[in-house]
Amino acid sequence: MVQETKTLGDLASLSGVKPEAAAAPVHVQKLDKLGRAYATGKRKNAVARVWIKPGKGKIVVNKKDYQQYFARPVLQMLLEQPLKISNRADQFDIMVNVNGGGLSGQAGAVRHGISKALTYFEPGLRGVLKKGGFLTRDSRVVERKKYGRMKARRSFQFSKR
Repeated sequence: MVQETKTLGDLASLSGVKPEAAAAPVHVQKLDKLGRAYATGKRKNAVARVWIKPGKGKIVVNKKDYQQYFARPVLQMLLEQPLKISNRADQFDIMVNVNGGGLSGQAGAVRHGISKALTYFEPGLRGVLKKGGFLTRDSRVVERKKYGRMKARRSFQFSKR
């Protein structure tokens, strides 16, 4: 019985204590020995490995200029979005190795990788890029084919006879 009253007394003294607010995570600059920031971007089945270093704004994808590799203007625009939103269009040289998937998925993977690498190089840009939705990995992938079906959901044509 004595033990219970002591516990109640302790609990009453705790009512005035307020929990400490959780501190926001501190993001620090992550660079390699050569002064580059590295990040991996993914979209569908495409994986892009991205290196960013200070430069004149040259973007190289699989050893080709990005305008030659991604011929469609929409795909070029996807690559430029994170740089334009952060006002860093002509300040970084970007080298990308991308493989897997199609051109559209690869462009999305490169955009994701550029955004992540920018946050590693300049952690202050994280808020702007996060608000724009560039740091979120688009997790939609093709649904697998099921047995007894022609495709993932399409069944075989029904025939009574």
